Amino acid sequence: MRISAADPLDGLADIDAANVVRCARTLLRRPLLRLGGPDGELLPLVYRHRVVLGEMFTALLGYRLVVERKFARLYKAGPGADSTRGVQELSPRGYAYVALTMAALTGTGRQVLLSRLVSDVRAAAVEAGMQVVDTIADRRALTAALRHLVSLGVLTETEGTVGSASQDAPAEALITIETDLLGQLLAGPVADAQDAGHLVALAARTAPRRVDFQVRRKLVETPVVLYAELAEDEREWLLRNQRRESYLLERCFGLFTETRLEGILAADPEEYLSDVMFPGTSTVARIGLLALPDLLGGNPGEEPETSEVDSSGRRPVTAEKVREVCERLVADYPAAWSRQAAEDIDGIVTEVLALLVHMGLAVADGERWWLSPAAARWWPEPDGDPEREIAEPPPEPEVPGWSLFDEEGGA
Repeated sequence: MRISAADPLDGLADIDAANVVRCARTLLRRPLLRLGGPDGELLPLVYRHRVVLGEMFTALLGYRLVVERKFARLYKAGPGADSTRGVQELSPRGYAYVALTMAALTGTGRQVLLSRLVSDVRAAAVEAGMQVVDTIADRRALTAALRHLVSLGVLTETEGTVGSASQDAPAEALITIETDLLGQLLAGPVADAQDAGHLVALAARTAPRRVDFQVRRKLVETPVVLYAELAEDEREWLLRNQRRESYLLERCFGLFTETRLEGILAADPEEYLSDVMFPGTSTVARIGLLALPDLLGGNPGEEPETSEVDSSGRRPVTAEKVREVCERLVADYPAAWSRQAAEDIDGIVTEVLALLVHMGLAVADGERWWLSPAAARWWPEPDGDPEREIAEPPPEPEVPGWSLFDEEGGA
């Protein structure tokens, strides 16, 4: 059956269409889906609908889908300029070790000892021109890379654990390599790449540049798309096709759109596609949430006090302003935060700004940050006010009038 870009699910029974949407959402969340991994129980369903899924991803997003009985791999658009979408456990050196480990695993076979693998990775690092030093930080970076490959299912800890690689005298471990998954990790063709930069560029070119692909990818992969952040042809195309795109996002991926003056928000009512939740329960997340009214200025819908607002509706804020707001929140609600947070305001300011950037609610620009107009969506309404934090004096003890041991009517 040949699908139509106007409605990729046209002609499918309702239950089949619902299953295709479920599989598509799963693949967007987990581009490498495998048996035994998270959501791996859906792999048989993905395999059953692989033709429709493959054609739908190709027609709507320009993504390539590879489905086997043991795994499914969705090749997305490759890395972009957003540095907040990486694996938090991996440092830049950790990412380098992921690439070096993949290179070292090529041609190794099905199993390898941990000591041999570590030796091969460090040899590959030297060959690549990296300085290799046997320090705790270096060992932790290598261990984080190995653990990441274990989480992807590329490596299996048959005996022992890769965590011992961070020790001074690591315990031996036997590692099994899933060669089929290893060959699916890289999105770019290594044989065609002239150097590392060229490989990254090839990985990003999963399809010819088409305006509809570019815009839909942004709508599907990021919660908020501002018109001012789009290229001119992308902005014009989206303004012309808003109604149809809203229908496609809901029909094929279960996303509901809200159109505003500044742009479009694509929300997932089930919150499955949101890999980072905001607001959260941590001290940093709660302070960041409560700080938004002061950082945005005024009340929802009011004009900002400053005239320095860019074309996308973003408002500037400085670290000094964030610090001022955080200090007031800590002072007004002292019982709500940990002692460590109250004593380290500078650390809280740094983490709050990092969280807002990670959520796409702020963009760093030198000495200031630009807050997205979408931040007003989370305008908080505190359950209490600072006055409620003041301890009230204990009530006067009540004078007992009678005893539980007294009989009714007296002695």
